[in-house]
Amino acid sequence: MMIRISIALLLALAPVTAFANSCPSQMAAIDAALPSASLSEADMAKVKELRKQGEDLHQAGDHAGSEAALGEAKKMLGI
Repeated sequence: MMIRISIALLLALAPVTAFANSCPSQMAAIDAALPSASLSEADMAKVKELRKQGEDLHQAGDHAGSEAALGEAKKMLGI
């Protein structure tokens, strides 16, 4: 019985772990693209705000929200 509960718990948490692991790699991609990005000041500020929002949401455990914010920043950067 305990093994079944453990397996069910592992399967339930697997998607959360996948989201949690992709947030840092998305943040790194944004950080790498920022220095060479040719955006207006307003767009650059928006990308930086989305990057910060993504990190804050990641740290709060909202990985779906983090993915959305980071995805928008990546879209603006063209990556």
